Formats: sequence, C-alpha cells, structure tokens
Amino acid sequence: MDLRATPAEEAFRADLRAWLAATLPTLPEKALHTDWQARRAYDTNWQGLLHAAGYAGIDWPVEAGGRGASPVEQLIFKEECERAGAPYVGLGFVGLLHAGPTINAEGTLAQRTTYLPKILSGEHVWCQGFSEPGSGSDLASMRTRAVLDGDHYVVSGSKIWTSHAEVADYCELLVRTGTEASRHKGITWLIMDMKSPGIDVRPLKTISGSTEFAELFMDEVRIPVENRVGEENDGWRVTMVTLSFERGTGFVGELLESMRLLRELTELAKRTGAYGDPGIRRRIGHLAATFDGLWALTKRTVSEAQATGIPGIGGTVFKLSYSEAGQKMADLAMELLGDAGLLFDDVTHATDGQSLGNADHVENWIKSFNLTIAAGTSQIQRNIVSERILGLPKEPTVGAKK
Repeated sequence: MDLRATPAEEAFRADLRAWLAATLPTLPEKALHTDWQARRAYDTNWQGLLHAAGYAGIDWPVEAGGRGASPVEQLIFKEECERAGAPYVGLGFVGLLHAGPTINAEGTLAQRTTYLPKILSGEHVWCQGFSEPGSGSDLASMRTRAVLDGDHYVVSGSKIWTSHAEVADYCELLVRTGTEASRHKGITWLIMDMKSPGIDVRPLKTISGSTEFAELFMDEVRIPVENRVGEENDGWRVTMVTLSFERGTGFVGELLESMRLLRELTELAKRTGAYGDPGIRRRIGHLAATFDGLWALTKRTVSEAQATGIPGIGGTVFKLSYSEAGQKMADLAMELLGDAGLLFDDVTHATDGQSLGNADHVENWIKSFNLTIAAGTSQIQRNIVSERILGLPKEPTVGAKK
C-alpha cells in the first residue's frame, strides 16, 4: 500500500481546494437543526453541487457513476473538505454510505441503473429500517414480517431509530421472510418506496431537540419482488456488506472532525491554564495518539476497499476504538469548558476575549452518547473482534449441554 501522493493526486488536491474556495461562499445559510425540510434542501443542494463538479461518489467505482478515486484521492477529498469547513454528507449518509454501495455490490443491473444515479445527484434521500423495539444490535431477532403475494412482498411490523424517515424517499429495509426460529437465515433486504400506502412515520425528538430518528410502522405495505437486493433469506449476508461500509468508511468525516476538535481543545487548555495539569496533558496525548492510529487504519481500510470493493474487518476495530475515544474527548471538553458547557451559544473567555468554541463541543458531547450504540454496540463489536479476528470460541449458549 503506497499512500504517497503522486503529481496527479497533488493536482487533484489543488483543483479541489480551488473549487471549495469558490463554491463554499455561494452556499445559502445553513438550516436550523430542527427544520428537516430546510435541511433536506440544504444537503441535497450541496450534493448536487458535488455531482455537477464531478466529486459525488468520490469512493464509488466509475461503473456505478462515481469518480473511482484512488485511496489517496479519497483521503485528500476528506481532508480538504474538513479543512475548508465544507458541509458534511448530512441527510445523504444512508444513501451514499450504506444503501448505494450495497446496491452497487449486491443489486441487479436494473437496481443499479434505477437508484444509484439519483443517490449521487442528491435527488433521493434514503433512510435505514434495521433496528426494531427489542431488536437493536441483535438484528437476527427482528420480527417485521414479509409474506410473498404474487410479485409483491406484503410487509407488516415496526422499526425504530429510522434515520431521516420523515424526509426520505426510500428505505433500506430488513424483513423476516423465514420463520422466527430461522434467525440469520430468514432475513431479506428490500428497497421500500416511502410513499407506499400503509407507512406511518412518527418522529422521535432527541435531547438536542431535533428529530433525525423516527418510529416507522408498516401495515401490509406492498413491495415489488424486484426491489429485493440479493436472494430471499440471504439478507443477513447482504446486511453484513451494508454494515461493513457503515463501520469501515462511514466514519472518516467524523474522525477528521474529532481531530480538529481535539486541536481546539488543546489550545483551550493552554489558554485557560489547564494544560499545566499533567493529567490533562496525558489525556490529550492519549486521544491524539488514538486518532492518529485510527487515521492510519483508515488508510489501510480505504486501500482494502479499493482492492476488493468492500471494507474489511478492520472497520470493526475502527468503530470500536473511535466511538469510545470520541466519548472520552467529549467528556474532557465538558471538564475544560466548566460552566460554559451548559450553553449552546458561544461565550468568550474572560481574559483574552476570544470565543471558547463551546457550542461545537456541547453539541459534540450530546451526540457522543450514541457513538457506542449506533452502527452496532461496543459489546457487539467486541464479539466480532474476538470471534472473527482473534478466532476465539463463541460464548456457549445458556442451557447448552457440556
């Protein structure tokens, strides 16, 4: 793996940097985090600009409509966007980082032709219908049922934590087509049109006051068989492909943002005098080393994805380490901010009159609570590491004969 930039890749960086400098000042004011229709318009507009400039799907293969960028170009793109303060993928994350890559890897030609172009252009927003009440990380215990009726599946059941369901056009949906006892072997991966009759979306308000998640209820929703990705009852394998993208390359932007926030925290600690505490310096150093190591792992994962089309098992190690380090950094930020950590509005330091930057850190702290849950809990990640990487035996089933 050679991740040194070639002259062509450095030219790519220069072109991208120039495009960002010219484009970012033209963006409208960012929408309120509670106004989801406005946020959809903002995020899809940004995706449309990327698409028009040839940067949409930077890591997607050319045959899928993407740029087919080299691993180095992919990392340059992430670095430059973060450096320039460009918008995050936003509402497009399910389509661009999960559903789209899965359809490209596992879908039919008709599915790739139908869905991928409008994901890349920003015309379509997707949501994720995986978790259920009582079946969060244990997806194999899901009970949402799909019964074959002619050329349609008839789906009834409910999902929870359905990301961006209230503004989504399509849903990547897991259903049970086998018996409940079939567990992993009875799951199917479907594409559901969110305008289908029988769908009821009920937004869930988070602690920050926004509703990026929702409960999703389905009452005999009819989904064409042609919307099945992979074979019937093979959805668990397809889901592992989806989660490999989510855990493998889906957190690169967050890692770069965390590295930026840690640099800001370091400066804040120096300004407030907290940096004189050896304990604070040690915690900052440990976090910096962890993020630096994760950046090296990211380079390896991106390179592996380039070679095989799917991120490898290293994505699980990344997700486990990053989520817990992210929470440690958020806790450190709240300690350093003191009373300013109670406010969403930026306040200035009493001595030098500069902003403490507390708004970003408070928002990051609130979001950090989900890091060890979203995309698979830390407990699940440890099981995967122990069994699939270290080769340790599975924990014996309760009641099993010795």
